[in-house]
Amino acid sequence: MIKVLVVEDSPVVREFLVHILSADAAIQVIGTANDGEQALVAVARQRPDVITMDIHMPKLDGLEATRRIMETYPTPIVIVSGSTDPREVSTTFRAVEAGAVAVLRRPAGIGHPDHEATARELVQTVKLMSEVKVIRRWPKALRQPQVLPPAQAHFVPVAAKARVIAIGASTGGPPVLQTILAALPQGFPVPVLIVQHMAIGFTQGFVQWLAQTSSLPVHLAAHDEPIRPGHVYVAPDEFQMRMERGGKIVLTKDEPENGLRPSVSYLLRSVAEVYGRDAVAGLLTGMGRDGVEELKLLRDRGATTFAQDKESSVVHGMPGEAIKLDAVTLVLPPEKIAPVLISLVCKK
Repeated sequence: MIKVLVVEDSPVVREFLVHILSADAAIQVIGTANDGEQALVAVARQRPDVITMDIHMPKLDGLEATRRIMETYPTPIVIVSGSTDPREVSTTFRAVEAGAVAVLRRPAGIGHPDHEATARELVQTVKLMSEVKVIRRWPKALRQPQVLPPAQAHFVPVAAKARVIAIGASTGGPPVLQTILAALPQGFPVPVLIVQHMAIGFTQGFVQWLAQTSSLPVHLAAHDEPIRPGHVYVAPDEFQMRMERGGKIVLTKDEPENGLRPSVSYLLRSVAEVYGRDAVAGLLTGMGRDGVEELKLLRDRGATTFAQDKESSVVHGMPGEAIKLDAVTLVLPPEKIAPVLISLVCKK
């Protein structure tokens, strides 16, 4: 049985989440907490396998509770948010910096067309996260900042093959992408395209959160938008994103691939067609195989490809499958990815 602690200040929502989770035979809700202070006590006493965490709560909010739990009794924490306001969502992603492993929207109410799908997503995420090994986070006063400040060095482009960078990520991807983008210097000479699997409604806030630590402009991609050097483009909710010759982004409502829209496979296939060996592409932490075959296609066409290493991945599904398929030229931890990208496209 997977032991779950539900932390939520609303009694109605708390009961709703307990109902959804308890309906699965593999999950046991061992307790609930109304605020962050109660959560800290419950974690110490009951040692759950997974915690579902609200952000906005009295006394001690979910962000600070996440920080303290990860500093004392490290436990996989799934943020369950009822807000999709970009400013509040951006705050929610600070809990990811503090160690939370996933962010989900609150399941839709019983009778809503999306209820079954969103409830199933919560249950599946809790099950998957119960298998994740999390590490203790040291208090801020005792540790170095996790995210480097935006790089200020200026670089001169090399007459090299790399004309675009494409990255796909899923579970555990946000903090890795933050680490990469924060370390890319102002004046970085190629565009960066990103597909991050994420619950609907969180992507705009995710973009705002990434922009806070990046010296590069970070955008939610728009249809027919020409990509510019040194800019970052994130695929929006419920659209497939591909590249068109001439360097333009195309957003479509084409069918999901690997059950996903946006899909990493969809983007990487277009990058292979348009840029071939003149691309750099990689897969970060995440479940499944989205983008794996297409990364192999890019490598076969001469592109430089990379995958996140197993030790640093929350889930080593996508990068692990790519490594097995011999689709990658480099296997890297998060802090090494930006220096490698810089070396491929820049020189001092």
